Amino acid sequence: QVQLVESGGGLVQAGGSLRLSCAASGRTFSSYPMGWFRQAPGKEREVVAAITSSGSRTYYADSVKGRFTISRDNAKNMAYLQMNSLKLEDTAVYYCAGRTSGYGVYTTTSSYGYWGQGTQVTVSS
Repeated sequence: QVQLVESGGGLVQAGGSLRLSCAASGRTFSSYPMGWFRQAPGKEREVVAAITSSGSRTYYADSVKGRFTISRDNAKNMAYLQMNSLKLEDTAVYYCAGRTSGYGVYTTTSSYGYWGQGTQVTVSS
């Protein structure tokens, strides 16, 4: 059983920054590919960024490329999403997701079996 708990969301002005954290349970976190997704009201959940289990490869949605950075610390069982230059359209509930096998980056919701509860990010003008 894998449990994921996000933190770090909140209200921020456009142009500001936030860092989301995802704490994972499980003794083999270093083998979990991870992803960050978001869901805005009335929209489908979409991938924001993904990272391999080792952290050697990453993926970013075009809408966040150059502004967001995904990272992980396998020694601490943590994954992170650093969000800079936030825009109004980044407002959403952000979820971290994990899977317990695989060596690639995974960008679809169906690729992940474990999800956090979500953390709200609101960007104001």
